[in-house]
Amino acid sequence: MDGNSRRGTTSISRGRSASTGGRLRRFPVLAGATVLLAGSFLSLACATQPEPRTFDSVEYLRNRYAQMAGAENRSITVPFEIDEAIRQDVQQRLNPAQSERRRTDQILDYIFGWLDLRYALTPTRDAVGTYESHQGNCLSFVNLFVGVARELRLNPFYVEVNDLQRWDFSEGSVISHGHIVAGLRIDGDLSTFDFLPYRAKSYRDFQPISDIKATAHFYNNLAAEALMAGDTARALEHVQVAVTLAPDFDKALNNLGVIWLRLGERDRALEIFERGLEQDPMNVALLTNAARAYQEMARGDEADELLARLEGVHQTNPFFYIYRGEMALARGDLDVALEYMRQAFRRNSEIPEVHIGLVKVYLAMGNRQKALHHVERALKLDATHLEARRYAAMLTGDAGAGRK
Repeated sequence: MDGNSRRGTTSISRGRSASTGGRLRRFPVLAGATVLLAGSFLSLACATQPEPRTFDSVEYLRNRYAQMAGAENRSITVPFEIDEAIRQDVQQRLNPAQSERRRTDQILDYIFGWLDLRYALTPTRDAVGTYESHQGNCLSFVNLFVGVARELRLNPFYVEVNDLQRWDFSEGSVISHGHIVAGLRIDGDLSTFDFLPYRAKSYRDFQPISDIKATAHFYNNLAAEALMAGDTARALEHVQVAVTLAPDFDKALNNLGVIWLRLGERDRALEIFERGLEQDPMNVALLTNAARAYQEMARGDEADELLARLEGVHQTNPFFYIYRGEMALARGDLDVALEYMRQAFRRNSEIPEVHIGLVKVYLAMGNRQKALHHVERALKLDATHLEARRYAAMLTGDAGAGRK
């Protein structure tokens, strides 16, 4: 699919069914699911006051920042906050007097039609940044969706998807990302809204999260992006915000441990990894990184124990096999690396990272033809993918292909 013509797809799933190209589908509200207080529209009991009062979720969140982060809260972003320019644009183009379903359709038409939002894996943007750039990843889209929907007196909230986790492998460590979609109750049913253009969506394991936890995801994404760019100081600054707001957030704990490991603070890193493993003993990223910490500390037996536990983890997530393949590639074990990448491909051939993994292995094997084939496949899935563009430039000699 050409990156200049791709339109964002909204996934609204029912149970285990896949996305249907952006058409609205609904499923029953999850048993026991808590609908979080967000931008709730509160009717005044007194009939003498005709004007409704809207709950200010931005101010509420700033107060929570102050309680949890103290003086540091002044610099913490509210990811879904919209500015006056967006507010005026929304008031001009969208009608808040329509039904919930019609307002939701208006928002999607506004984001993907009027703004023509395009997918870009990085950077993660807040609502204002997404609006101004007309680009964003999944969390960027949700930030804008939540901000606009609350302006239209709807009650959207963030939803964490547990059966689609993202990992990157960099300098021997696994860096963790989460996947976030927007949730909204429409006429009593819960629908989810997503912006992930290169895969079908049929999420089975997800849960609504608070705005505080969503902010922690936002800062963890920024930390992961800084880590991948080699900016350890900025990564540490961002991930500390995430851990302050959500002390038990496993992905932020993992990335904090990776940062300490890169800074040579092995004992400190191991302490963080073990803290995370106390909550989730089979967490793949934490196990991998803790094993690496043990290896760097010449504690081989303990490292082997964790790696053995890791091999026993049943994984259907392709990213698991991608980073295992990256580890084998780093060791120079090309046959094992290729097998891991093939396992990733068998689990999901419709994400560009799988093809990039195969590109790396085939290049190491000297098979330029197969490497080029998978670069082309990756670019068809996501023409904006920076790593795919860089490999395309290297393989074709086109320097322009590697530019943003």
